[in-house]
Amino acid sequence: MANNTTEHPPGNSVADGNQDGDFGVTVGDLRGLMELRSGEAVNKIRDDYVDVQGICRRLKTSPIEGLSGNPVDLEKRHAAFGQNFIPPKKPKTFLQLVWEALQDVTLIILEIAAIISLGLSFYHLEGGDSEACGQASGGVEDEGEAQAGWIEGAAILFSVIIVVLVTAFNDWSKEKQFRGLQSRIEQEQKFTVIRKGQVIQIPVAEMVVGDIAQIKYGDLLPADGILIQGNDLKIDESSLTGESDQVRKSLEKDPMLLSGTHVMEGSGRMVVSAVGLNSQTGIIFTLLGASENDEEKKAKKTKTQDGVALEIQPLKSEEAAESEEKEEVKPVKKVIVPKKEKSVLQGKLTRLAVQIGKAGLIMSAVTVIILILYFVIDTFGIQGRTWTSECTPIYIQYFVKFFIIGVTVLVVAVPEGLPLAVTISLAYSVKKMMKDNNLVRHLDACETMGNATAICSDKTGTLTMNRMTVVQAYVGDTHYKTVPEPSAIKPDTLEVLVNSISINSAYTTKILPPEKEGGLPRHVGNKTECALLGLVLDLKRDYQPIREEVPEERMYKVYTFNSSRKSMSTVLKMAEGGFRMYSKGASEIILRKCSRILDADGLLRVFKPKDRDEMVRKVIEPMACDGLRTICLAFRDFPADVGEPNWDVENEIVNDLTCIAVVGIEDPVRPEVPEAIAKCQRAGITVRMVTGDNINTARAIATKCGILLPNEDFLALEGKEFNQQIRNDKGEVEQERLDKVWPKLRVLARSSPTDKHTLVKGIIDSTVGETRQVVAVTGDGTNDGPALKKADVGFAMGIAGTDVAKEASDIILTDDNFTSIVKAVMWGRNVYDSISKFLQFQLTVNVVAVIVAFTGACITQDSPLKAVQMLWVNLIMDTLASLALATEPPTESLLLRKPYGRNKPLISRTMMKNILGHAIYQLVIIFTLLFAGEKIFDMDSGRNAPLHSPPSEHYTIVFNVFVMMQLFNEINARKIHGERNVFEGIYRNPIFCSVVLGTFALQIIIVQFGGKPFSCTALTIDQWLWCVFIGVGELLWGQLISSVPTHHLKFLKEAGHGTTKEELHEEELPEDADEIDHAEMELRRGQILWFRGLNRIQTQIKVVNAFRSSLYEGLQSPESRSSIHSFMAHPEFVPLSEEEARIPTIEESGDEIQTLPGTSSPSSNPLGDAAASHA
Repeated sequence: MANNTTEHPPGNSVADGNQDGDFGVTVGDLRGLMELRSGEAVNKIRDDYVDVQGICRRLKTSPIEGLSGNPVDLEKRHAAFGQNFIPPKKPKTFLQLVWEALQDVTLIILEIAAIISLGLSFYHLEGGDSEACGQASGGVEDEGEAQAGWIEGAAILFSVIIVVLVTAFNDWSKEKQFRGLQSRIEQEQKFTVIRKGQVIQIPVAEMVVGDIAQIKYGDLLPADGILIQGNDLKIDESSLTGESDQVRKSLEKDPMLLSGTHVMEGSGRMVVSAVGLNSQTGIIFTLLGASENDEEKKAKKTKTQDGVALEIQPLKSEEAAESEEKEEVKPVKKVIVPKKEKSVLQGKLTRLAVQIGKAGLIMSAVTVIILILYFVIDTFGIQGRTWTSECTPIYIQYFVKFFIIGVTVLVVAVPEGLPLAVTISLAYSVKKMMKDNNLVRHLDACETMGNATAICSDKTGTLTMNRMTVVQAYVGDTHYKTVPEPSAIKPDTLEVLVNSISINSAYTTKILPPEKEGGLPRHVGNKTECALLGLVLDLKRDYQPIREEVPEERMYKVYTFNSSRKSMSTVLKMAEGGFRMYSKGASEIILRKCSRILDADGLLRVFKPKDRDEMVRKVIEPMACDGLRTICLAFRDFPADVGEPNWDVENEIVNDLTCIAVVGIEDPVRPEVPEAIAKCQRAGITVRMVTGDNINTARAIATKCGILLPNEDFLALEGKEFNQQIRNDKGEVEQERLDKVWPKLRVLARSSPTDKHTLVKGIIDSTVGETRQVVAVTGDGTNDGPALKKADVGFAMGIAGTDVAKEASDIILTDDNFTSIVKAVMWGRNVYDSISKFLQFQLTVNVVAVIVAFTGACITQDSPLKAVQMLWVNLIMDTLASLALATEPPTESLLLRKPYGRNKPLISRTMMKNILGHAIYQLVIIFTLLFAGEKIFDMDSGRNAPLHSPPSEHYTIVFNVFVMMQLFNEINARKIHGERNVFEGIYRNPIFCSVVLGTFALQIIIVQFGGKPFSCTALTIDQWLWCVFIGVGELLWGQLISSVPTHHLKFLKEAGHGTTKEELHEEELPEDADEIDHAEMELRRGQILWFRGLNRIQTQIKVVNAFRSSLYEGLQSPESRSSIHSFMAHPEFVPLSEEEARIPTIEESGDEIQTLPGTSSPSSNPLGDAAASHA
């Protein structure tokens, strides 16, 4: 039956009905059609629309000319069929982030303490202050003083609010940056469509139903479509179906192309039939509730996107309903990607945070116990008082005060600023790396890059300019060292040569006139084919008329280029019957299949194996040694009287060829590359070149770049030879054999994608040498996906790269240039150093503050630094310092040292020396002031002050000096390798200067006007000068410390190690086990039971909630890591033995979607599922 709109009520709301009528087909029809596969789909198209042209007619589009591109028409299509855009999940609101920041355990403890303190201060007013309560009630004579008891509680709450707001704001800006990055990546994705007969590239979001799109090898399809014409098209649909086999697409068998799938071979044209939420990917997103929560979606099936309400009607027809059920029930293979090891830095930080947390908890507990015991023994033991009911509130108030002091110690001990510093540093670097042509897709990639020890780089485009030109040719028995004149070649030979190049190449490849006057012509499409077309133009001929005479529809059969074939062939049906096939490809491959050659007179001559060997020796090798790529052009005629051959038997078809010519193509080395490679080598990074070219070409280029140096015994191997050396008799790769090869290997030529993957995996898994290698890989082709995924950092090419490669990568090089990789290394090392600088500063503050609070509390029953002051110190020292120290710009000197490697501790001996040295100075000063300050400055002692007594000058000076010392120590912390000049380059970092000056200004305000809430009284100008003078002493003391040679201080321990090899081997893992996060291992040893109980429940609730709200949640939102406690509470740290599903966090950024045991989920992430191709 002809399925007309009359029989089907329009699938959309009434308002759109008339517009639907404009097209002969509704959204519902197309969605129903797209859910069918292979044979069913072909039959449905035949029954309802006659053929694909019928669908095009109903969609009012021309298969050859495409759409008109008229804005009114495009708008109609948007209204009828939706936009090609899947609305992202709503970002967390600021309030939600505030709520998350409030979940922090330390803050909760503080809040409770503050509330109790507040409550008691009010309750206290009713209580009698009888003498019976002993000294406890001393100092509450003044009524006004007693009423001021609430101030401390209020001030703590206020500080907590500030900390929460700062944390939430940081998370919010981090999320905003992340979204900006995502949208930038999305905007950069363009796709080729035909409009008004012109082939143009438009952003994917602008594609509409009815567009005619050109698809080719390496594309990631942005919308659903139906094939109009295809050559040898093979699609990887694993991201939707989980089936790893490539699916062959053709008009007769299976013309349905689905969004989110990858074109692995071939080329063709399709008519777009569904976009955005109506495409197969969009439907799965909707099922997963990625667009909104399920409940809301069931309630109202509308999605607003950019103000346009898009109706998703439940499909009316039974068939559609059935197919929707099918869609949900379809069993989908669970794709689990091995968990990526946490980035080096994260692992180290987690371990360090755990160690500090343990220490802080013990210290605070001990402090509280000592204070309570001291008080109880003193009051009830020595003074011999009894506990009476009217004194209860007063005693409880004391206990609350002790509890607050204990919590304060804990707050100061825990470096909340750590996760913050990491985030700020990474976010800042990522922003700045954009300017250096690095588009970072996964935050931790930029820091991993700082540890890189090896880079495996492609040759074409990365090390070379990717502007190919033919510079030599061998035609008609003559080897021309420059491009020959057209008159030098026989007309017949020239005719065949020009036809062969023009027809047997992708029609999307062309040479356009230069954009600027006097510039070079623009090369569009495949660069090698551009070089050949350039040869046609140099021979004073034009390829365009030939292509117009033989449009793509007339091609009888196309064997497109792919990495295993390394050649391309096109078959034409001749007018007089019979067929002619043109082939081109790597010279050694094509020549092996040639049995004849065109001689000087343009006649066929037999071409024997010995002739071939001579040609290789005399023509191809000399070309290769000049660093040229050699391409052979050939043809074959199939006479009409033999009948049609079987095209599927490729080996028989592409054989018995006639060689036309061999050309040498040059791709000059980028002028800046040799210097960049020299920088890498100085920085202790080995650069290896992995290329598909032949060994001589590769060697020539590698020598020009400086990868191969004269007089050094480095290896340059071909893929075949490499495989023979690393595989055993059964053909399995053996790690021991690989370990013998890779340390010296510098060039791998004629390599297949599998070889690249094998090499990268081999280097990463290798145990040779002290540390595990950190490998960066560059790639641009679809076949590089597995290697890019496997590498610690994958770089994809922004210009030449295919969508598949970009999807698998961590960083996109927007200018395809090797020097940008060196910049990435510099930024990565800078991040690492920034974190170390912050740690050096932070830990000094922590050590001093904890010891002061602890000893002060134990000796004077009151912390010299009050809770509010501690919170202020914590806030400035954590948050502001992380901002100041994490934004230092990188310098070239970072490239003069070797990489740190995985097990180099975060805190080196030098840093430990600095931390302890400065801590000693600060403690001596503080304790001198604490116990003798009243004599030095001649004022009242602040020690043993009763409850609620007014702030003393004495303690104000202690507080002020403490902060001044931190401020000047912040300047010392700018250098971590023992350099003397700590001011070097300080003016290059305006953020640092403004933070230091701002903190100073705030401190003046707090001391002079802070009053009771901050327990401060105003100081005189003399006292201020003394405070600043003592602070400046830090800088002088710093010079003294850096004069002490570190190697004499053997007793200094390092902290924050990576994981050593021995530890890894202690727990032998089964072959297929996920890589283990080493911090998790530390937790798993059961050392840290103290937070286990607390977090077990929290974690389980989180897991349940996460799965209830939606599986997808974790992929969209960067998790907030506001302090060590949320580090702990994080589901990621649930030991693997507990069969709980993990919630993906941004670190894995969609690398995995694991489901609860026993459930299966549609392989939901069409983007991250390039991961499924993990070999």
